[in-house]
Amino acid sequence: MTWRDQRLPPDHPTVGSGKIGVLLVNLGTPDAPDPASVKRYLAEFLSDKRVVEIPDLVWQPILRGAILTTRPKRSAAAYAKVWTPEGSPLAVITRQQAEAMQAQLGDEVRVDWAMRYGRPSIGERLEAMLEAGCDRVLLAPLYPQYSAATTATVVDKAADCLRKMRWQPALRTLPAYHDDPLHIDALAADLSRQLDALDFEPETLLLSFHGMPERTLHLGDPYHCQCLKTARLLEAAMARPGLRFRTTFQSRFGRAKWLEPATDATLAEEAARGTRRLAVACPGFAADCLETLEEVAMEGRDAFLEAGGEHFAALSCLNTSDAGVAMLEKMLRRELSGWINE
Repeated sequence: MTWRDQRLPPDHPTVGSGKIGVLLVNLGTPDAPDPASVKRYLAEFLSDKRVVEIPDLVWQPILRGAILTTRPKRSAAAYAKVWTPEGSPLAVITRQQAEAMQAQLGDEVRVDWAMRYGRPSIGERLEAMLEAGCDRVLLAPLYPQYSAATTATVVDKAADCLRKMRWQPALRTLPAYHDDPLHIDALAADLSRQLDALDFEPETLLLSFHGMPERTLHLGDPYHCQCLKTARLLEAAMARPGLRFRTTFQSRFGRAKWLEPATDATLAEEAARGTRRLAVACPGFAADCLETLEEVAMEGRDAFLEAGGEHFAALSCLNTSDAGVAMLEKMLRRELSGWINE
């Protein structure tokens, strides 16, 4: 342990320190499935220079013009399809993951959650942790594969908050875990469980990762390589010789060339070549969200069936499954080593 109990004189003011925080962070979500909320969310998200690497002089007129005047209505309609009574699926699941980690880690650690874009914000939650006496914080971006547009921008935002603090907490960051045996084993176990529960036997399992512009690969971003490694290790761990695995990338945006093959094109291609039974998993997402629930489970299903496919299944992300909770607890305990009792 790196902290000893305080021994303050009886008349000493209360000192809020000595506690440990864990902040789970995911990408973000609008507050509601309506155009105004989606517009606020997209304005923040697409103004991040880590996300869109185009000079503001060129990009902001495009963003404030065509994109933010047309896209919010379409995106709001998509969000409405997956919205739950508790709110956005991504926010609900991330909160549930934090609650599960609080139960597993106990009173020794304060576990909270935040969104990189939207609410609750990283800065808001870090301030609350400091006020609660957390002078050591583990920042846990829930992105298995590292990308400057995801992991790095979470760290950037946390640093922006720390820059304003007189008393900064010590900060650790959960590294990308694309090839971590804990992650691969959890994925293999949970996806196998879901496949075994289907009422049909898939011929092909599509492993769909979120797309990135191809230029990010050439600029040195390791995301593409880490996605391929996750897919390779997962196929080996699942050990299903009768199942054909394919790796694809979804959620293309704009006119730039993106990582390929594209998920939507591959679904149509699979059906055209005679595949009749297909399942899709999204091992780059820690929690189900718009991209998995609407883009894959709804739009992807329609594309596959309309092209001639007969049986389609969209498998859930790890979410708060037994395998997912056990994996996350073990990873967090490892990163908290020296701060908490093992």
